[in-house]
Parts: sequence; structure tokens; C-alpha cells
Amino acid sequence: MRNLTDLALGEGGTVRCLRASGGMGRRLMDLGFTAGARVECLLSAPGGGMRAYRVRRAVIALRKKDARTVILEDSSHE
Repeated sequence: MRNLTDLALGEGGTVRCLRASGGMGRRLMDLGFTAGARVECLLSAPGGGMRAYRVRRAVIALRKKDARTVILEDSSHE
């Protein structure tokens, strides 16, 4: 299973599901990280702790620990 942290800069994928629960899960869904959404990795912070992703025409910065909770479809299904 791949998650957002596995995407290289400029690479995209499709959201399969979220592993986050509670407040963080709701927040990610509100930001557009829902099943079927296309996501692209745009930027990475120098320390690697945060990355910016384009999802549903918005650019969202996520910490690595939160990005790991967004599970992507297998590349063979895209």
C-alpha cells in the first residue's frame, strides 16, 4: 500500500481511503482528501517534515505523519 509520503515531487496518485480518525480524519476529508480524488506532490520543505499537495484545485501542506494516513490506489489501477 502506498501513501502520500511515497509520492515523488511532481508525481500524482488517486486517494483510496484515509487511515486517520477523529478530528484529523474529518479535517483531511474537508480539505478534499476523499476516495477518488487526484493528488499531486508539488513541494517539499527543506527538512522533509512537510510537503505541499494539490488536491481538488487547492494546495494543501501536510506534515509527514498526517500524509502517511492518506492511502493511494495501487498504480496498476490508475
